[in-house]
Amino acid sequence: MQTVTGAPVGFAGPVGLSVPLLVDREAAALSEGIAGANERDYHYRHVRPGRDFSLAHTGDFREVRLGDHCVRCGGPLTLHRGIEVGHVFKLGTKYSTVLGARVTGVSGTEQDIIMGCYGIGVSRLLSAALEQHHDEQGIVWPLSLAPFHVHILPVSVTDDAQRELAEELYERLRALGVEALLDDREERPGVKFKDADLIGLPVRLVVGKRAGERVVEYRERQVAEAESLAVEEAVQRVLELVKPAASEGT
Repeated sequence: MQTVTGAPVGFAGPVGLSVPLLVDREAAALSEGIAGANERDYHYRHVRPGRDFSLAHTGDFREVRLGDHCVRCGGPLTLHRGIEVGHVFKLGTKYSTVLGARVTGVSGTEQDIIMGCYGIGVSRLLSAALEQHHDEQGIVWPLSLAPFHVHILPVSVTDDAQRELAEELYERLRALGVEALLDDREERPGVKFKDADLIGLPVRLVVGKRAGERVVEYRERQVAEAESLAVEEAVQRVLELVKPAASEGT
């Protein structure tokens, strides 16, 4: 800016400049104002748009701020965060000309088709969903988007009862159409629990010391408290949660 105006930031202004000016509509609508004089420590008063500087290039250049007036109704604007998950592109006639894709217009003459394309990015959609569904522990997958429905964790895979019940649950849920993930790593329980929270599948079934009683720990990711349930009841709870969501998505 100093190269163009000869003045440091805070003292630059539009009066007397030889470069093209882009004037925001809000500034163009002012009756008069104060502007930098393009010299350190000096300003002009009573500067009038259109008289003291050109309005040849006027448009909406300033970023809108909270409380600005709506150009249609005059009411105050509010700001809301948004996430871009799709694109619309106007391709013009770049490809239709090459392809010879033409159409007869209203005048009866042929013209190149004006093309466009649109789409929703899968990776963008997942990122947007996870930006809205997470906590300090990690991801909280919405059931309809989760890569698996249930995370099965045997506390100790070296314990035969725990391993066998975990594998039984895994095969049974899969046979019922439930997508399950079995963590059969020889890791400490704390590591498995932390990883499970980070991955964030909708339901976690922990097979621990009560495996011999066929009792497991049931916990939904968005709920802090876990429940001790018999295997049959845990399977039924999973089906009640997963099956309605699956039918809604079809």
